[in-house]
Amino acid sequence: MKPYSITRRLISTVLLVELLAALSISTAAMLYERHQRFRAFDIMLRGRADSLLGAVQDAEDSQDNVMLDGTEVNFPAEDIYQVQDASGRVLGHSPNWNGPDQGLLAAKTGRFLRVHVHGIRYRAMRIEGLRIVDPGDKGGGIPRRVSIFYGSPIDGVWRDIWRAVGFYAATSLTLLAVSGLLIFWLLNRGLAPLRELAAAAGGVSVDSWEFAPPERARMIRELEPLTVALETAITGLERSFMQQRRFVGDAAHELKTAVAVLKSSLQLLTLKQRTAPEYEKGIERCQLDCDRMEEAVAKMLTLAQVETKPELPSARVSTDLAQILRQVAEQFDSMAELKRLRILVMAEEAVMVDVEAEQLQLLCSNLLLNALQHSPAGSAIRAVAEQDGELAIEDDGDGIAPQDLPHVFDRFYRGDPSRSRNTGGTGLGLSICKAIVSRWQGTIEITSELGIGTRVVVHLPLSGVPSASVKVAVRN
Repeated sequence: MKPYSITRRLISTVLLVELLAALSISTAAMLYERHQRFRAFDIMLRGRADSLLGAVQDAEDSQDNVMLDGTEVNFPAEDIYQVQDASGRVLGHSPNWNGPDQGLLAAKTGRFLRVHVHGIRYRAMRIEGLRIVDPGDKGGGIPRRVSIFYGSPIDGVWRDIWRAVGFYAATSLTLLAVSGLLIFWLLNRGLAPLRELAAAAGGVSVDSWEFAPPERARMIRELEPLTVALETAITGLERSFMQQRRFVGDAAHELKTAVAVLKSSLQLLTLKQRTAPEYEKGIERCQLDCDRMEEAVAKMLTLAQVETKPELPSARVSTDLAQILRQVAEQFDSMAELKRLRILVMAEEAVMVDVEAEQLQLLCSNLLLNALQHSPAGSAIRAVAEQDGELAIEDDGDGIAPQDLPHVFDRFYRGDPSRSRNTGGTGLGLSICKAIVSRWQGTIEITSELGIGTRVVVHLPLSGVPSASVKVAVRN
């Protein structure tokens, strides 16, 4: 489809509508003028025919006939007429007419017909009249019937009609031209905020995310939703782009560091001849570095998978949060035993939430693993699933510094400036948790105090399935 200008299309549409209106007005004017002028013409025609009937007089002969008194006949020279009695005898006629044709002769009294005489169009009519000869005689006189045929040219009438229609048409076209220019100016002025908004949006690029919509666009009721939508979309795109750029940079840094560590370990083994135990220890260290690198890549892929599919499934899901939490806790039993920790799970009854089972399990695993990695030996980790869809994980670890709390959900972020790997983390666990919770329209919050511990609270949407009360279970 070819691009087009909305201004030109609107102007063309309005002008086309006005042109159709002008044609309709001109047509209506022509019909009205025709009706009115021919109505007046017919009245004039009937009046002249009646005047001609009045010119029929007593012939004063022995047969008591009637005649047409020429002294009383004074009509326009272009008109045609003929007077005849009941026997068909012509009493008189106009010099430019040889008499009516059969159609006019057979016409009903008072009916108007069109006739052509010498190439000129006439509108003619026939009337019947009655004249009384010797009305003073005994018996009231002798009645004599006469037929009057009278016609007048209509070319002048049509000239007047078309002259009036031409005036209406010229006036309409003039108004059309003036209104077209006015509409063009008004549309250009009215669409100026839209063009300014388009120009502001067109200036946005991957190198410049500044978007300053014109204030006039905010003041226009029809453009305000579009302006807000553009601001929201561009802000979201900028955030996503910056997150992607930061993610790529952080991932490159993490992988580069891991590769550098692995390379250093291998170079260290090749510096001099070593014993078999030393080689075994070096290879084990390289294996740990490879495992750490593999774990980082796997978590990056998991995070990308969660974030690239933000839409929710069309059908609601129903997953038992308490069951998932118990299963995850069982999986970490061995790790907790090795670190001399206890996992206290308070979730024995079903808590049905609207989250897919796989992602809910990943959420619980990351939160419990994070607590296990930062809890001192001999302490306890408390995991609670509430009936309102709340999941709480609490530990007695070292806590998080206040300046680090705003960044705990950032990718690859570690509170330790040296980015130590003593805990074995990659800095992506909480980022994955945040992405999962956001996708399912939940919330996640972390509160922590140095030297006391950390508490993570997650609110998940319920699936609408009723659940019973929560009981306490202790796992060592």
